This record gives sequence, structure tokens and C-alpha cells, in this order.
Amino acid sequence: MPEPSDDDHEHGAHDHGAHGRVPTRGERWEDFKKSPFLPATVLVFILAAAAGLFAGSYTYTMANPTPHRIPTAVVGAANAEHGGAFLVGMEKALNASLEVHPYDSVAAAVEGVDQQKVFAILDVRQGDRVGLEVSGASGASVAQVLAETAPEVGAGLGVPVTVTDVKPLQKGDPRGLAIFYVSLAAVIIGFVGAIQLSVHARALNPLERIAYTVAYALLGAFVIAAVVDWWLGALDLPFAQSWAILALTMFTSGMVFTMFNTLFGRWAMLPTWGLMVLLGNPSSGGAVSWPLLPSVLGRIGQWLPPGASVNAQHTAVYFGGNQHVFPFLVLMAWALLSCAIFWIWRHRHPGGRATEPAHAGEAAA
Repeated sequence: MPEPSDDDHEHGAHDHGAHGRVPTRGERWEDFKKSPFLPATVLVFILAAAAGLFAGSYTYTMANPTPHRIPTAVVGAANAEHGGAFLVGMEKALNASLEVHPYDSVAAAVEGVDQQKVFAILDVRQGDRVGLEVSGASGASVAQVLAETAPEVGAGLGVPVTVTDVKPLQKGDPRGLAIFYVSLAAVIIGFVGAIQLSVHARALNPLERIAYTVAYALLGAFVIAAVVDWWLGALDLPFAQSWAILALTMFTSGMVFTMFNTLFGRWAMLPTWGLMVLLGNPSSGGAVSWPLLPSVLGRIGQWLPPGASVNAQHTAVYFGGNQHVFPFLVLMAWALLSCAIFWIWRHRHPGGRATEPAHAGEAAA
């Protein structure tokens, strides 16, 4: 076996020295940026911040709901001695403004409740008492606040108060939260489904991705409605309409993620979670009625998919004869915007596959 030459010794010593050299700070940073540790480290901080924001957003809106402005129907002379004093007492006790809507009769006021223009009816026609009719279906939290406050105010004024619920919640939903949870399921499964398509069906082309989003939205919405109505009996749903609302919600939520995935790539979950969960769900009016939400959130929530979904579903279940077009327009606008952005910049979406067949020469190569 030949002995190593002096050149070999020098070459080996040089290699050993190069490998043994301590990397500079810049080299370490370049290596770190190219490694999986950078996104993993970023995710640690993002998830910690998201956890705090998630808890904070729901606690801010739901832990201590405070009435700000409550549309109230008034039947009779609101400026009558006991009627005017009762209104003033209610506003002081609630630390809020009762937005008075005068009506000529209780029947007309009930119609106002059905049209969701007012949340309660104050009847001051009788000279020795006050009748307060709340609507649990319009907002369980608002009805509870009014029903608890009115007798206390009446006792302070020496005026008997009779409280009745003209539009009670269904027996299977005594707290009025079922619609919120149903809509929440559609929102979350909607964008989780889009995430799973991007992971497990990455090669789907744009039209195929939209078609599969439609497919899981239709099937998922049917299952949600069937479980809540037919299996659990928690809500008596107008099935076809509720199914359509849930399907539109799931599709919109899925396409919102797909839009952000096109614009922001692997970080698409951040704006999706922020828009749909951190902002959209607490401001939807599902868990806490909008008169008890901070005023800005109450206004914003109506223009976001979760709020539109809750609004449409709530009206379908409890006020079916007075459905509004606005929440459907909001959902469709978000869906069309998301589809349009995805389609226009589809080349940026981190998915799809080549559709043109390879030439024979390329295939042979």
C-alpha cells in the first residue's frame, strides 16, 4: 500500500481546517433561513399570539355583554306619566338607549318583531301597569337583560310590570346558541376542507378545486342540517333553506381560504383565521345579540360571512316569512370575490398540474 505523499497530507489538512472552521453569524443565519426551523419558529410565535387573540376576542364580546341601543316598540302614549318615567328608568338601569318605535297596536308591534325591526314591545296603554313583551327568538341575551331589568325598574316606580315572551325559542335550543354553533361548524369546516384539498389534492386544477369545494359544501351542509334536525332534534329547521344557507356558507369559507392561499401561499391560514374566526364569529350576533355587542363589531359583523350566515339562518328558523336578501348578498359577494381573485391569479396558487400533454420527443427523453 503506497505511503501518502506530502501533497496528500497538505490537502487533508486543508480540508480538515475548512470543515472545522467556525461559521460566521451571516452563514449561520443563511443556513437557518434555508432550514425548516425558521417557519417552525415563526409558527410558535404566531400560534401563541393567535391563542391570546382568540381568547381575547371572544372574552371581549361575550364575557360582559352590555346593551348599547335596543330598538323597542312602544304602544300607547310614551309620554304618559308612568310610561315616560318607565322608559327613563329602563335607560338608566341599562346604561343604554332604548330606540323607541311608536306603534298603534300590539298586533302591529308584533309584526315589527317578526320583521326584526324591534326587539321588545312596551305597552303603556293601561293606566296602572306596564306590559313588556320580549322576543327570545330575536335575541335570547337581549330578552334576558330586559326581562330582568324591567321588574326592578317597575318596583322602583311603584308600577307593576308584566313580562311575556311573544316569540320564544324552540324547546331544543333554550339558550339560543344552536344556530350559532351550526353556522360556526359550516364556517370552520368550510375553510378546513379547503386546507385539506390543498394538502391531499394539491394537483387539482382551478375548476376542479372549485367543483370539489362545491361538492363538500353541499354534502357537509346536508349532514350538519340532518344531524341537528333529524338526529338530535335540537332545531326544527326549514330543511331546504337551512341546507342552502349552510352550503353557501361552507363554499364561501372554503373559497376565502383558497383566495388567501393564492395571495399569501403557505401563510394563508393567518388572514383566514383572522377574518373568519377572530373577527367574524364573535361579531356574528349568534352568541351575543348585536345590541349587546360593542357597536363597531355589531356593524362590521353583518358584512362578514359568519354574521351573514347567522343572520340568514336565524331568520329562516324563527322568522321564515320575513327572510331578507341582504345576508345572501353578503355571502355571495364574498364567494364571487374569492373565486374571481383565485381565477385571475390562479398561476400563483400553489397547486394544479400541467394540462398540456408532453411531446413524443420529450416523453422519450
